[in-house]
Amino acid sequence: MRYERDRNKAKDSRLKHGVDLPDAMPSGTSDWERVDAMTDDEVTAAALADPDAPPLTSAELGSMRRVSSVKVLRQRLGMTQLQFAQAFGLPIGTLRDWEQHRTTPDAPALALLRAIERDPETMTRLLSQAA
Repeated sequence: MRYERDRNKAKDSRLKHGVDLPDAMPSGTSDWERVDAMTDDEVTAAALADPDAPPLTSAELGSMRRVSSVKVLRQRLGMTQLQFAQAFGLPIGTLRDWEQHRTTPDAPALALLRAIERDPETMTRLLSQAA
């Protein structure tokens, strides 16, 4: 990946945020063959040695929220929330609530989501014909 320095943006950043960017962006390429050749132990050692990304503690991991399975399904289908809600006859607010863990799908909704997951094309076709 190549970067170019935009002097006007650098000046704006310096004035607005007090941030000064270096004159040159980092150069170089990743040696993916070397990375691919690393053993699991070497990968673990390299990760532990990185001061910018220390491993999370059990408490930190425990405090993280999982991504909603509904959101994972929607993203796997490459749909926005609005597209997903319209395609499958769901209120957009309900979908948002499920994705943000404010509510959970009830039994009929879970059955619909399972059917969508197993065969999204058929479910889209069937539900569009019902409308």
